[in-house]
Amino acid sequence: MATAETHLPGDSNRNSGGEKSFLIRPATLKDLEDVSAIESSAFSNPWQARTFRSLLRREQALITVAEAHWSEILGYAVAWWVQDQAELSNLAVKEAYRGQGIGSALLDRVLLDLRAAGVESLFLEVRVSNDPAFALYRSRGFLEVATRRDYYRNPREDARILLKAFEEND
Repeated sequence: MATAETHLPGDSNRNSGGEKSFLIRPATLKDLEDVSAIESSAFSNPWQARTFRSLLRREQALITVAEAHWSEILGYAVAWWVQDQAELSNLAVKEAYRGQGIGSALLDRVLLDLRAAGVESLFLEVRVSNDPAFALYRSRGFLEVATRRDYYRNPREDARILLKAFEEND
């Protein structure tokens, strides 16, 4: 899996264009404390650190992180696949950095890596109230295919099930 550098608006220390840079890369064991902290702040029913450690050992799973140039983990995404079908299970960005393209960059990297692994379709669930996430997924070609009633806890809420079928030119 490749890494990619992306830029955030607003960091005059980066260049004259006023951008901050961050790197999208595979997670390592040393990243998992930060990933777990983001998970705990972003989700009402967070995964334990041991779950992330277990996924790092799986051949058909990936944890991707966005790392700022000052070495802070800004966000992460988790996906796994069986044969040609995958699931994007988690994507989260630290609250202070939301709305700056980090989630988009993480999603784009996951899509590229899954496509390179031979995945043909990707599923995910998103809270019906999470309009920003829904808009992001729609912008990347995901379609709503079903609803899961009472899927989420704390608070109880339905989930939209989204599907992206990879096209030849993806």
